[in-house]
Formats: sequence, structure tokens, C-alpha cells
Amino acid sequence: MTRFLIGTIAAAGHVNPALPIARKLVECGHEVWWYTGKGFKDKIEATGAHHIPIRTGIDLTDINSIPQSWLKQKDALKGVAQFKFYLKHGFIDSAVTQLEDLTEILREYPADVLLCDVFFLGMSWLHEKTNLPWAAFGLSALPFTSCDTAPFGLGIKPNYSVLGRSRNSFLNWLSQNIIMRDVTVHLDRVRVTVGLPPKSQDFFTAALSPFLYLQGTTPSFEYPRSDLPPQVHFIGTFLPPAPTDFTPPAWWDDLKCGKPIIHVTQGTVATEATDLIFPTIQALANEDVLVVATTGGQPVENLQLNLIPPNIRLEKFIPHAYLLPYTDVMVTNGGFNGVQIALANGVPMVTAGQTEEKPEICARVQWAGVGIDLKTSTPTSKQIRDAVMKIINSSQYRQRAESFKAEINNYDASTLAIKLLEQLASTKEPVFRANK
Repeated sequence: MTRFLIGTIAAAGHVNPALPIARKLVECGHEVWWYTGKGFKDKIEATGAHHIPIRTGIDLTDINSIPQSWLKQKDALKGVAQFKFYLKHGFIDSAVTQLEDLTEILREYPADVLLCDVFFLGMSWLHEKTNLPWAAFGLSALPFTSCDTAPFGLGIKPNYSVLGRSRNSFLNWLSQNIIMRDVTVHLDRVRVTVGLPPKSQDFFTAALSPFLYLQGTTPSFEYPRSDLPPQVHFIGTFLPPAPTDFTPPAWWDDLKCGKPIIHVTQGTVATEATDLIFPTIQALANEDVLVVATTGGQPVENLQLNLIPPNIRLEKFIPHAYLLPYTDVMVTNGGFNGVQIALANGVPMVTAGQTEEKPEICARVQWAGVGIDLKTSTPTSKQIRDAVMKIINSSQYRQRAESFKAEINNYDASTLAIKLLEQLASTKEPVFRANK
């Protein structure tokens, strides 16, 4: 039996991928404690793990712990500036209180192995303080610098030619030394405050565990890299279990109408309906399709729609395990987990997301041939209609998505993760891919 200590940012996209891992670890006889926001207590305890709430610092599930000045400053920024704000004041600053809390937890629970999401920087600092082996899991596209790719966050597709590699080299230098330099300086400054030496590492290099990195997708979704670190393992998609308490809405049989089913979702974080839901409804209101829109949890009444077209179905939330088997096209802002679940169901996508790391995910959707990237967070109705109709009328997108479904079905993500984590626990040494 091994004692695992998990740490995750208190947001659904960071917690949900680790739920199958925690459940499988417990089933295999290991002890698991999990540090994250108090709003995830029930989900975590349902896996058999012991939940530890965030004691100091920002808990995104507790609005009272989030300074209003922080929210206002974040919302006032766009693009790269907002991305850098998240890195500096969302993830790096939070690592200070994460380290403080985790150090206290270790006195009560002497963990053998540490596990965290890639943005939970405090765990790597805890490793530096204790020498405990630590693993990280990816919940987005691979963010690490490569000679084969442009810097993470720009949404630029790879180019493997001599000219392309020169482009990558220049852009990576520009990113590290100019554009993102202030993030690296901030990281070193904060490290010093907790008694760690400066390393002059960019954020993502600092977040890459030298022991084990579990990437929650299949190789076909990621740009090929000749310099992929040997401790990075593709383990497939973390599929959430279908909830047993789902009651289908009264209109559920409409999904069998024989018309194309279009699902539009704002995700669970960026839930502004004017970005995708409204323009999609407007785009497809007069088409021979059925549109199922989910609001990301906010009440449907909040949309204040005076007249709902007859081919539109609106709900706060529908589990994808039940809806996606009927879906022909998903319109999404490009959240990583939603994209992966769509691919696991063979559903092609129209993506429209430019916040956080979404440009990278949207770019990969188009690069992989499983959808169309609109390259904006606020597409027009015409852009959405044209993209949806192009996918409906072209079999290539569905065929590519079906090939991803078949590939994903060949992976058992939680079993692979546990096998690799148990190897790390046994050897306390880096776990490299077999071909390295």
C-alpha cells in the first residue's frame, strides 16, 4: 500500500481528470488524500479518497476567498496579457499557500508519492523541499517548449521544415526572452520568498515533473515532437462515468427525429451566453436541425430569450455521456476535457475559443481534421452556420472523429495511470517510455 497525496487547482477542469485516477488507486488498495477546493468534497469522497480543503489562499469554489480586485484585474485583460496574469497571479502566487498547506498536511499524513495537475506548482516546490517523488497530469495540450513547435499559447500550427524550425527557434527565443520574460522573473522572485533558489525556468519547464507526466489524450491529438521528454506518457482520455441519477428532459425523444443534432456548450467556466449560445441559436434557428444548448449551469431563465425557436432545446446541463452519442456536431469554446470527450464519442466540432490555453486546443482540432477552428471567442452567426453546415455536408470530419474514437477506445486511461504511478512508487526513479 502506497500513500498518495494529490493536489489540484480548485476548478472542474483540473479536478475531473484526476477522479478516475483516485478511484482506481483506492480500488488497488492505496491510500489517497486530496487537497483542493471545498466545493469538490463530495466528488472526491465518492472516489474513496480523503478530501482536504484549501486552508489558505484562493479557493475558486468559495467566492469569499477570491479578492474582488483580483477578479476585476483578470477580467480587464485580454489575450496574452490575461494568459500571463493567470500564470503569475493565479498559479505562481497560489503555489506559496499551496506549499504552506501541504507542508502542514505532510506532518499528519506522511505521503510516499505526490501527484498534481500541471498548473499546481506548489507540488513541485514540495518535492524540492522533501525529495518526495512527484508526478503531474496534463489537462490541456502539451505546453512544453520544443524545436518542432511554436511557443504554447499562440495557437500556431507546427512546421517541421528547415524554415519552420527556424521560425520555431526564433519564436521560442522571443517568447522566453521578451514576451514571457516577466513571468519567469516573477516565478524566481516568488521562489525566493519560500526559501527556494531562482532557476530562470519558464513556468511550463518548472511544471514538468522529471519523474512522470501523464498526458490525458492520445498521440494523434498532439503535434509530433522529436524532443518529447521521455517521462511524458500518453495514457488516453479520462472519461467521466455516466451519472446514475440523470433524468432525461421531457423532449428527449426528439433526439431520434432523424435530423442532424447540433450541441452547443459554453463549458463550465467561460459561460457568457452571448459568445456562443446566442449566435448559434440565431445561426441555426431556420435550419432543418435540432439544436441542444447547455448553459454551463446558469439558469435558462437568465438568458432572457423572449422567443425560443421550435428547433432549439435549452438546458442548464446534460451529461455528455448521454447526449453525445446522438450528436452530429458540437459547437464549443474549446475546453480540453470537452474536446476529448467529444472525440471519444466520434463527434466533430466547431471551436471558438481565445481565452486561457484554448487557442492551442482549437488549433489542434483543425490540425487533426476533426473540426473547424473559427479563431475567435465571439463568432458571428454566419461563421457558425457556415462551419456547422460544412461539417454536416462533408463526411471527412465525421470519419476523422470516428478514427479518434477508435483510438481512444484502445486506451484505459486510469489503468495505465495507476501502472505508471505504482512503478514510480516502487522505484522512486523517473518512469521513461519503453522506447527511450
